[in-house]
Amino acid sequence: MADTNVLRPNSLAHVVFRTPNIKPMVEFWTTFLGAERVFGDDFIAFLRYDEEHHRVAIINEQGTLPKGQPTAGLHHVSFSYSSLGGLLQAWQKRESLGIKPTWCINHGPTTSIYYKDPDGNGIETQVDNYDTVEEANEFMTGKYFRENPIGTDFDPINLLARLDNGEDERAMKIRSEIGARTGVPAGV
Repeated sequence: MADTNVLRPNSLAHVVFRTPNIKPMVEFWTTFLGAERVFGDDFIAFLRYDEEHHRVAIINEQGTLPKGQPTAGLHHVSFSYSSLGGLLQAWQKRESLGIKPTWCINHGPTTSIYYKDPDGNGIETQVDNYDTVEEANEFMTGKYFRENPIGTDFDPINLLARLDNGEDERAMKIRSEIGARTGVPAGV
């Protein structure tokens, strides 16, 4: 039998969005990520927020139709934070800038806050709830995840207050179990 294992990439390099509305998209993504514009003109923009030369690119493609529902395609892109405190600090700053989440959920393996950009593309910000991949995999192959692979909604105001009151971050990331749940809410 032939070897069918493809050499795995080291990381995800970047995401590119096509839009007829480049200015609001560039403004949103620059603000959302706290990014800097490496390059930008009326046709294309390259944004970076870490050591990579660009993580997000936005192309002005006139004639692009608005995102329709339901259509097949990318559901969302996700960005990780190293701590629950970091995730909530970013949420709080986005709130103060008028960027509101569409959904806040503890999936089990991650605690996640979702958003939409001006074109309706989904964005997830998340923190890993387990210290190792093995621990996350154990949860994902267990009874509770099989019963509810979606997760349990949470209020970020409440979570931030608990964190500010000194509650242990690791304990706060343990998902509250609510029983069976399937499907993602509309608009997420």
